[in-house]
Amino acid sequence: MKIPEGATDPKTRKRLRRPDMVAQQIREQIVEAALRPGDRVPNDWLMPEAVKVSRGTLREALKVLEYQGLISTRSGPGGGVFVASVEPGEAIRLLDNLFLFDQPSIADIYTLRKQLEPELAAAVAGNLTEEAFQSLQGCIRLYEDEPQTAEEEYDQRLAELDFHEELARHCSNPILAFTCSFLLSLLRDMTVCRSIYKEPNPALRATGLHYQVQLLRAIKAGDAELCRMIMRSHMFEAERYMLERAAMRTRGGKSAKTGNGN
Repeated sequence: MKIPEGATDPKTRKRLRRPDMVAQQIREQIVEAALRPGDRVPNDWLMPEAVKVSRGTLREALKVLEYQGLISTRSGPGGGVFVASVEPGEAIRLLDNLFLFDQPSIADIYTLRKQLEPELAAAVAGNLTEEAFQSLQGCIRLYEDEPQTAEEEYDQRLAELDFHEELARHCSNPILAFTCSFLLSLLRDMTVCRSIYKEPNPALRATGLHYQVQLLRAIKAGDAELCRMIMRSHMFEAERYMLERAAMRTRGGKSAKTGNGN
């Protein structure tokens, strides 16, 4: 039998623990009542007899919601249970854990970045405040000079990623901004990417600077289509470099194992 749209599959509900079901019920009440972060959750929603469970089960349900970042509790006068806002960074850290033991490939990540980053650049074209524009320029200044140590090289590569993170912060499309930030977080966490970022490559730094200076000019001019074009070229070039370096490291590892490291 086909389940009506919006309904929950009874088989799925049976697999949920009772505290999870109660947590879901309270979450739905928060949504339906249009409560906002900082609003108190009505006490009568949190009575065992109201949700028809034991006090112990209700406490577990509230712990689930608190862990998810949807509520916070305060003790003392004026205390109670309040709606909380989930910060994007916290949500991204949870999603990072989803891929902790089964990481996507560099190609997987760039399949999305090539589509989304050009739209991100176009979205901010002509829409940045002077303060936001200065923040982007500040990211570039961190890697204008030739690095003197391997540590500086690594920090500069992360600053290049920070440039893209800064773009996401000023994007008016929250889903686009969040997804782009999540992809950046995956890149930062991947062992192979960290190794690549530590490799000295003056030509790569110069190329990245060239793209980003061009992009800043297009953003300031409000030319969304030019922003798309510049960022698309940047993403294809970045993907090519990352895949080549990853392949070189794989070949190098195989050579070392077979005694052909020279």
